[in-house]
Amino acid sequence: MRWSSHGPKGRRSYHHGNLREALIEAALELIASKGPAGFTFAEAARSAGVSPAAPYRHYRDRDALLGDVAQRGFERFTADLETAWNGGKPDPLAAFKRIGHAYLAFARNEPAFYAAMFESGLPPDISAELVRAADDAFAVLHRASEVIWAALPQKGRPPAKMISLHVWALSHGIASLFARGDAARRKLPMTPEDLLEAGILVYLRGLGYGEA
Repeated sequence: MRWSSHGPKGRRSYHHGNLREALIEAALELIASKGPAGFTFAEAARSAGVSPAAPYRHYRDRDALLGDVAQRGFERFTADLETAWNGGKPDPLAAFKRIGHAYLAFARNEPAFYAAMFESGLPPDISAELVRAADDAFAVLHRASEVIWAALPQKGRPPAKMISLHVWALSHGIASLFARGDAARRKLPMTPEDLLEAGILVYLRGLGYGEA
């Protein structure tokens, strides 16, 4: 893919490259500046430096483009979570905390992807590929939760999937409110990582994690 600048605003021009990649990159820039609902399909084409008809070679409409962006985001997200978990080494609880930190880091470092994944208003099942990518990300958290679940007192412990959903909700809430990398980030008198870590520890201790 090769880009050049032209025109009064230095708009990028697309030449003989990967059209799909060019449109994804254009969509990410538009999401960053206008939000996932703030631009049209034609604007994405214009930002990529192609004709209004060109995107239809790959996408039926703007939602299909956003779905592709969200899928790409989930694939990166999954890789980050897998790296953080690292098979639960050297200690499952420490690795579990790293997953939470990776969640916050993704929201901070990839706000456009994050918005496409969670704030675009797209149906979660808009494409089979997006469903698979999102499921793969959650599967990392679920596998980690199963390891934590196995160390809980057997009496009264909730299902591992419920634990993973609770931790996901906690991580996502803190990420969306306090760790994002755009202007919607709220102020916090501590780091988001400290807040999340404390929340996870309180939750796990309430379930009896670490008891003999």
